[in-house]
Amino acid sequence: MRLISMIAVLGLTACMPAPTAQVSKNYTEAGTTGIGLPAMQGFGAVVTTGPSRSNAEIAHDFLDLEFRMESGRAIPNFSRFEGPITIRLTGDVPPTAPAEMSHLINRFRTEAGLPVSFAKPGDNASITIEFQPRAQMAKVVPMAACFVVPRVQSWAEYKAERNGPKVDWTTMIKREHVAIFAPSDVSPQEVRDCLNEETAQAMGPLNDLYRLTDSVFNDDNFNSVLTGSDMLMLRLHYAPELRNGMNEAEAAKYVPDVLARLNPAGNIASGAFKQIAPRSWIAAVEGTFGPRGGNAARLRAADMMLSIAMAQGWHDARLGFSYYAKGRALASSDPAQAVRNLTEAAKVYRSMPDAHVQLAHVDMQLAAIALAAGQSDQAIAFADRSIPVAKRTENASLLATLMLIKAEALENEGRVVEARGLRLDSLDWARYGFGPERQVRGRMAEIANLGARGQRG
Repeated sequence: MRLISMIAVLGLTACMPAPTAQVSKNYTEAGTTGIGLPAMQGFGAVVTTGPSRSNAEIAHDFLDLEFRMESGRAIPNFSRFEGPITIRLTGDVPPTAPAEMSHLINRFRTEAGLPVSFAKPGDNASITIEFQPRAQMAKVVPMAACFVVPRVQSWAEYKAERNGPKVDWTTMIKREHVAIFAPSDVSPQEVRDCLNEETAQAMGPLNDLYRLTDSVFNDDNFNSVLTGSDMLMLRLHYAPELRNGMNEAEAAKYVPDVLARLNPAGNIASGAFKQIAPRSWIAAVEGTFGPRGGNAARLRAADMMLSIAMAQGWHDARLGFSYYAKGRALASSDPAQAVRNLTEAAKVYRSMPDAHVQLAHVDMQLAAIALAAGQSDQAIAFADRSIPVAKRTENASLLATLMLIKAEALENEGRVVEARGLRLDSLDWARYGFGPERQVRGRMAEIANLGARGQRG
């Protein structure tokens, strides 16, 4: 299940009116219609690297992904599809979804070696991806941006069966029909992100682990597209040594040898194994980033995240995420404390070899705070450091946000021509990352407000 997007919201201007008069001041010659948006930008071929962890650690991660649900329930039996895997898109299919799915199918075939293709007209698909308006989905699963369900092939069938045993993954031994439900009225990037994570879970591991920094199998939503580590997990999931119905102990006998064959670079000394986060910490994550509750409630939940992380003795991504959560929650009420917590998050992430995208999100928050404080040079430095990471990890919303922050900082330094060019360049990515013009305008207004505050201060 992919949670509702909870990362790329600045939080600094949530209670302040957006200065709409400033939004179109330097953007295009669109006249009275607002921003004249350019053609939507997209990403090219994905470039991935393998995991940096040892095979022993990856084996431990694999078993936790395969034999636990996100709820904490045990999955007694290993399950997967047998033979070719076919996919069908139905419902109110967004215009970009077919091309995104085609690109993803090609990645599954070339990087994971899986026999995946679109279903032929009239054939039953192994995986049905049905698009519904977000409001309809929120009535059923409020926290989920998108999710995957076994043994059904439509939204109507799921609603009829959702409280019964038919859609219980823990009773699954062999996968034959799986449905993914995704929102139809969101940005192209969110459509892509849902397709990446949910299709991978429909075919492979079902759990998400907050300790993983290089994977979409993590509900922190930092990684947007399937990584080299994720493709390795899928190749392992479909290794011939494993079979449907295996329990965890049976699978564990084969996993080390399979990994030694699939990932020889991982035959290195192992670090300490990390245990699954307790449900109390996960509940605090949901309280911090979920759609309900005000700023005070979010800050209390972030405090709980950090308290539990410290009590657990974590020094991994979960501690970094806890500091990040508290810094983000404090951004509008106490920027100085927010910076302290975000700086601690950066220290944690910097100690890890594969946490570049996490650091980029920290930099985005720090850049926004610096812009609002009138520290334009700092805002530019934070943006410059993380713009290449946002491009490399294919996160258009993060990329556009960083570019817009830098553009406002350049303008505040009097570098108006540079600011205008960068702002216009950002709009290509903003269309992909944020979607409709009103969303693009909203993000631009939010950042313009930060720049105006910095100019006044």
